[in-house]
Amino acid sequence: MKRDGFTPWPIEFVERYTAAGHWRGKPLGHWTWSWAQEYGERTAIVDGEVRLSYRDLAEHVDALADSLLDLGLRDGDNILVQLPNSWEFVALFLACQRIGVAPVLALLAHREHELAYLADLADVRAIVVPDTWQGFDHQGLAGELAASLPQRCGVFVLGDDVSKSNVDLRSLLERWQDPARLRARLDATAPDPGEIALFLLSGGTTGTPKIIARTHQDYEYNARQSGAVCGFDAGTVYLVTLPMGHNFPLGSPGILATLIQGGRVVMIRSPKPEVAFPVIEREGVTVTSLVPAIAQRWVEAVATTEHDLSTLELVQVGGSVLDPAFAARIGPALGCTLQQVYGMAEGLLNYTRRDDPASVTNHTQGRPISEDDEILIVDEEGSPVPLGGTGELLTRGPYTPRGYFRAPEHNARAFSPDGWYRTGDLVRWHESGNFVVEGRVKDLINRGGEKISAPEVEAVVDTLPAVRRVAAIPLPDPEYGELVCVCVVLQPGRSLTLEEVRDLFAAEGVAKFKHPQQLEIVADFPLTAVGKVDKKALRQQILTRSEEQAA
Repeated sequence: MKRDGFTPWPIEFVERYTAAGHWRGKPLGHWTWSWAQEYGERTAIVDGEVRLSYRDLAEHVDALADSLLDLGLRDGDNILVQLPNSWEFVALFLACQRIGVAPVLALLAHREHELAYLADLADVRAIVVPDTWQGFDHQGLAGELAASLPQRCGVFVLGDDVSKSNVDLRSLLERWQDPARLRARLDATAPDPGEIALFLLSGGTTGTPKIIARTHQDYEYNARQSGAVCGFDAGTVYLVTLPMGHNFPLGSPGILATLIQGGRVVMIRSPKPEVAFPVIEREGVTVTSLVPAIAQRWVEAVATTEHDLSTLELVQVGGSVLDPAFAARIGPALGCTLQQVYGMAEGLLNYTRRDDPASVTNHTQGRPISEDDEILIVDEEGSPVPLGGTGELLTRGPYTPRGYFRAPEHNARAFSPDGWYRTGDLVRWHESGNFVVEGRVKDLINRGGEKISAPEVEAVVDTLPAVRRVAAIPLPDPEYGELVCVCVVLQPGRSLTLEEVRDLFAAEGVAKFKHPQQLEIVADFPLTAVGKVDKKALRQQILTRSEEQAA
């Protein structure tokens, strides 16, 4: 069912991508039974002691899809999903694809600040959460949020302590019917493959996250083509270390590409070496995806581990740019091939290739996956830069949507009239044909792969009475790449501490990864020629001050 606020591809591009075989005219949910028929009793998912075959998975998915229909969800509805990595998360995701319900994939770190915004924007009809996670009462927050919405909104809970007023997600998965009859019923109501399948979240540069609508056809191609480029096959054993609400572990190539090829998906709740290494040995993991901060921990831990990691063939690292010197250490330390990944939930995906020489893999961030990925690198005036020059990356293609969901004003800035997405990333072409990412135009802070909007941070700090002006900037962090530093010009006679700032963020229900780690009090801000805060100069000023204090 069509949803308002979605920007479709123009018909000539639909015809081009279909004729090229990129788009196959089937909804994502269709493939669940295709996999079951082809791969049958082969293991699809391992989650702790749970082992599901492809047929088991398909039957669980259909049982859950049927239950969602019985509970009143319909094609065209949206739900908010905030779950830990688990086989139930995969089953829920695929069940939604069977019936045309689009999940908004939130992170477990999100709190009421982000969740209320997402629930309202997407007009969600259900919220799916764990009962608790790492000491936080997600069920309680979901209940409060659902009660505050103007529309009727159910709460589905995964866990052992489900309130009687909520729906036990596991009970829906356990509801079995005749699989053949149920499959026929669901096949008859399959959603339009050109409609929205899921919503991913952007890092955002103007406040709370933007919602990215991905269609059944574009996202299936996203995963399938990524898997082909990255060499996924029936022997792939993929370890899910990152939150599967992210594009990277979900479909780039991730879980979906592994299932498409008949491989095995292995779930863990934490990427820490002491959790991951025993599972790699036990399951014979061949591929995983990491962000640089986690890769650093693995490289440090592998020297003293007693676990056999020899099955590991490929480690993909993305989320932020790798230092070339560290990149050169990863493969030798872990005994595998490094693959750099540069992508975005908004579409374009780039990978170094498995046969690239080390000189390319360690120093570049990959090249696009599709022959129909269109690329422009432009200067500040929008003119193409000379070959080898640095400029902003613009792109469009068969898995790069034409607009954010229900965000017309932002779309006018982020997309050109003819559909080019302005990524905000500064790149240049390497002689190998790969990209080198040089920086960004957008006002973002990249903390361990999580993109944080500086204006969003500034908007919270600006509510403090002591603050006259505020600017949020990234500073180097040895573990997470960057930290959030807020620079403040105080009101006359006022004072402010970092503890007060962090207390405010907690009180406002802002995700913890967005909380500032450093506060700098300054007399005034350096300005650009047009009177804007010169954050580049401000950052250098703070770095110089830190060096002088250290000396």
